[in-house]
Amino acid sequence: MATDQHDHSEIKIDGAIARKSPYGLALEPTFAGVLSFMRRNYSKDLANAELVISGVPLDLATTHRPGARLGPQGIRLASAEVASLKPYPWGFDPFENLAVIDFGDCYLDVHNPMTIHDAIVDHARHILKSGARMLTFGGDHYVTYPLLKAHVEKFGKPLSLIHFDAHCDTWADDTPDSLNHGTMFYKAVKDGLIDPKRSVQIGIRTWNDDFMGINILDAQWVHANGPQAVIKEVNRIVGDHPAYFTFDIDCLDPAFAPGTGTPVSGGLSSAQALEIVRGFTELDLVGMDVVEVAPPFDQSQITALAAAHLACDLICLLAKRKAAGKFKRT
Repeated sequence: MATDQHDHSEIKIDGAIARKSPYGLALEPTFAGVLSFMRRNYSKDLANAELVISGVPLDLATTHRPGARLGPQGIRLASAEVASLKPYPWGFDPFENLAVIDFGDCYLDVHNPMTIHDAIVDHARHILKSGARMLTFGGDHYVTYPLLKAHVEKFGKPLSLIHFDAHCDTWADDTPDSLNHGTMFYKAVKDGLIDPKRSVQIGIRTWNDDFMGINILDAQWVHANGPQAVIKEVNRIVGDHPAYFTFDIDCLDPAFAPGTGTPVSGGLSSAQALEIVRGFTELDLVGMDVVEVAPPFDQSQITALAAAHLACDLICLLAKRKAAGKFKRT
């Protein structure tokens, strides 16, 4: 429950619009109320926010099944259950000392596709200018490319990339206006947005003749060596370099994430992925996203729940870093 410092006892329901403070838990029925992510305040006021959650509901760039435009909505819906108790295994309320708001979604004029790239960049610029960091829900994985551009403007380039996926997304694409969700990191390397030597892709299980020099911990490596070895290797590769974190939900095996556009068998379990992410306490994550949740193909919210739990753990990582004096508004 919320402490006296952040007393929300008067909030019985709809805390997302009724709560006055961005801090603290206010427990509500999981089956009712306005569904922001984890019941955070819906707000456009960035003045005191330290982490801003927003969605980018795009799926024009998918190569197989559409539906990821409904991902932000689906993750928010699933998060009501995740918000019902202090997160496990952390055992603390991450919102006790971390000011987190739900900014809503980026507006996209889907009838004019060539405006989409700049709309996402401008959306991220506006939030990052405030000094807050971002946790973004896709949408298909193309959204990470314009998000990376805005983060590099803010934090300098090149950034490290920590990328969970079944696909490397470094297939060649030299068409500037392409909205392709399989070529973003080819462009990111070419543009100097990320440093491949200090970047890592985890869970890969599709082939590319050129992985652009990015370190690969494929799904077989993860299964053979285990989550703790992944954590150790990612820490070695990234070190204290500012990093952008992106999790394509199809990194998980279809048994754990059926609701996605391009599922590939042989992937990580949700338990493996969560253990790995929870181990990133020493990494400086300057931006984060969780993408490719496609609710029309989901079963009993399996995929959306996995995404919501991953996002919750990312918030807990930042809250823990703030408590240790390693995180602040920029």
